[in-house]
Amino acid sequence: MKLEIGRLSNIPPRDAWQHEARDFTPWLSENLDQLGEVIGLKLEPEGVEVAVGAFSADILARDMQGRLVLIENQLDTTDHSHLGQVLTYMSGLEAEIVIWIATEFREQHLSAISWLNENTADSFAFFAVRLRVVRIGDSAPAPMFDVLGRPNAWERQMQQVVREKTGESSAFAEGRRAFWRRYLERYPEDAALGVKETGSPSNWLIPEGDTQMVVSIYRAKTGVGVFLRGPRGETPAETQARLLPHAQEFERLVGVCKHIGDDDNHPVDSIDIDMDDHENWDRAIDWMHERGHAFLDAATSLFGAENAESERTR
Repeated sequence: MKLEIGRLSNIPPRDAWQHEARDFTPWLSENLDQLGEVIGLKLEPEGVEVAVGAFSADILARDMQGRLVLIENQLDTTDHSHLGQVLTYMSGLEAEIVIWIATEFREQHLSAISWLNENTADSFAFFAVRLRVVRIGDSAPAPMFDVLGRPNAWERQMQQVVREKTGESSAFAEGRRAFWRRYLERYPEDAALGVKETGSPSNWLIPEGDTQMVVSIYRAKTGVGVFLRGPRGETPAETQARLLPHAQEFERLVGVCKHIGDDDNHPVDSIDIDMDDHENWDRAIDWMHERGHAFLDAATSLFGAENAESERTR
């Protein structure tokens, strides 16, 4: 019997995932093994849409040495905006490995990845990964990850990391866990609202009822903050559109709040404080708890009532 050989063809990635945040990011977070195989890392998800100030990083993962891995997705050709986001998120999350995924890479952005790999400390690694989607005949679409940029002698670096096991990144994660542990010591009741001891820089406060809103509280090296966001996959512009009818009342309830009406950001409040100094932690935690609950109460009051009314009129 003659063996039938199919023809491999490329299809547009958006035929497989129509929406980057709602479709591709959740899929990738559940299939990091496929990405890890081509990078040479075993990846475990830490979070999706992780807070970095008023912005959200697509995926935060951790490798088997405990290092934080930032993954930024783009179902499009690379642009300067996403390059800036990558560097901002990397700094805010203290990630050591960055994986930038896009359907096409401009030459200047590949050059930027190469420059970063050559001019940053050896503990940092930057990857440029092109996403393609292929199928044979009418088969299910399959992702293909092409590594276009990586650190020089990456495999040798990985072997050295495994041998040394410095634990530096584990120390970062343990510092975050210690902070959230201290938070829960001061406010144990917030565990019922979603706060947990984690190596992530952020936590969520979940309002009662079906508000379709989440209050994110976060810590960074230079401060802490709180912001209002929608469910996973909702853009800042979509959250702002839902907030618009309640904007004045929300401001009245929470007080100081930046970026209301700004489609590129979530409504946020933050303070500058040196988080490397553990003596500042209690003050930061008290501020975070007070402001987080102000946002939480406002979201429950405004959006809980709104959704309850929608249910009654169905």
